[in-house]
Amino acid sequence: MLFVQGLLIAFFLFAGSVKIFGWVKPIFEPQLAFFRRYGLNRAAMFIVGIIEITGALVMLVGMTLSNPLISAIGAGFITCTSIGAMFFHFRFDTFKDAIPSMVTLVLSLLVVAPIIKIVIQG
Repeated sequence: MLFVQGLLIAFFLFAGSVKIFGWVKPIFEPQLAFFRRYGLNRAAMFIVGIIEITGALVMLVGMTLSNPLISAIGAGFITCTSIGAMFFHFRFDTFKDAIPSMVTLVLSLLVVAPIIKIVIQG
């Protein structure tokens, strides 16, 4: 599970920072074009980047403290952004464009699932 968390943390720190700072133009510009096609503006992209980085940092804290609940909370942020990305990609784009968000959804659910199981069992 640490590998999955590390992968998600690295990916979303990078992806979120691109959305916030626009520092990798070959990635930033197509992402901004996606957001505009969805009827969203640069501010919405910035907010998504904040949510992604928050999720990654919370998951990093959870991983560092060996606290699965904190990790699950961070993964929950990533789950939400992945679901949102899937919604917009399926509505406005192609299946191929949604694949990265489907992968991050599955990986983030792997981190969240043990906590959900504990909550359901009471």
